[in-house]
Amino acid sequence: MIDLNGKVALVTGGSRGIGAAIAILFAKAGADVAITYFSNRKSATRVKEQIVRLGRICLPLKAHAASANSVRQAVVRTGKEFGRIDILVNNAGIWKRAPIHSMTEPQWNETMDVNLKGTYLFCKTVLPFMKRRGGKIINITSTAGQRGEAGYSHYAASKGAVIAFTKSIAAELAPMGIQVNCVAPGWVSTDMTIPTLRNHSTFRAIKRTIPRGKVASPDDIAGPVLFLASHLSDHLVGATLSVNGGGVMIT
Repeated sequence: MIDLNGKVALVTGGSRGIGAAIAILFAKAGADVAITYFSNRKSATRVKEQIVRLGRICLPLKAHAASANSVRQAVVRTGKEFGRIDILVNNAGIWKRAPIHSMTEPQWNETMDVNLKGTYLFCKTVLPFMKRRGGKIINITSTAGQRGEAGYSHYAASKGAVIAFTKSIAAELAPMGIQVNCVAPGWVSTDMTIPTLRNHSTFRAIKRTIPRGKVASPDDIAGPVLFLASHLSDHLVGATLSVNGGGVMIT
């Protein structure tokens, strides 16, 4: 029922974790995919190989989400390679512990630059391609942006800002046929969180806070993103899908 044949998606941070799962699921649905990576070219190549085996095209692009020039090069290269960009998923992000009493200004700036400024840059830069025929933008935020997160206030602030940013541009862009929405994952087992989840007592405590009783896999997040990228979500504008197993229920 979800068919992305003929569509082109750009997935930032698409070389591993949630981004890789999204890129591969998009390819299964028929899309050609460009993915950005920051440093791990080998992981990007592995994702490309999986997508090629599915019969789709994958374009890995080295890009730094916080650099306007780097973002511009990635978007222009994608548009030039495929002739269109129909879907943008802003997934690139960082999550680094920094309690407020010891957080440095560079730590704050790094998180804001990648998580918030990067989302702004990709959204703005992709618009000339989407204005031609409409499109879908899905911003990956977090439950931390909905309720806060002790020890990660800079991360929570960046993700809360992404939610507000999404609502604002969603209202601006909907008349142009561009739907903008968010997905807010809770705990997900990825390279970024595994060091925390390896602690057995921490892992058990986290699971107790999730009514479904499990930590999500990247595939658990990719499904709702695919829905938002499809025609089935055409009347969703500025929404945030909370994908957390019931751990945080926002009204």
